[in-house]
Amino acid sequence: MMSGGYYHWLVDKGSLTARLKQKFSDFLVKPVQLIYAKPFLDEAAPLTISVRKNALIREVMLMGDKQELVFAHSVLPRSSLRGEWVGLSRLGNRPLGATLFANPQVKRTPLTYKKLYPHHVLYQHATSSMNVRHPYLWARRSVFTLNCANIMVTEVFLPQLLAT
Repeated sequence: MMSGGYYHWLVDKGSLTARLKQKFSDFLVKPVQLIYAKPFLDEAAPLTISVRKNALIREVMLMGDKQELVFAHSVLPRSSLRGEWVGLSRLGNRPLGATLFANPQVKRTPLTYKKLYPHHVLYQHATSSMNVRHPYLWARRSVFTLNCANIMVTEVFLPQLLAT
């Protein structure tokens, strides 16, 4: 994986939220979108849900030093918004990662990685407020599981993360 300066951010299995809070005293979560929509084709299979069924899609920007650092795209199937995760649809500007990593019973699949190019919809969502376009962005993805409930989280690392 030729990910340059992003390598350690990409492979870190701990909480990205916790790591960003350590590095940035003014860390905050900026909600971008919270809607029920159909998951992307490559999201439905690992979550074992139909591409025809709506899931809750949460998109936020993780900020530090008043800069956009990481774009997070989460897919929460309706069936997963029960039990201990019933409140996940109402997180607002609270980080999803803090909730997921706070419970030791939550399991995480191995991280997968991808270069996103400008034609990819997540690249477009991640860069919608940026003036400068980059040839590609690095992203990582995993599925969190608790009692048969699954949530997929994709994190897109933005160039400002390395500039700080």
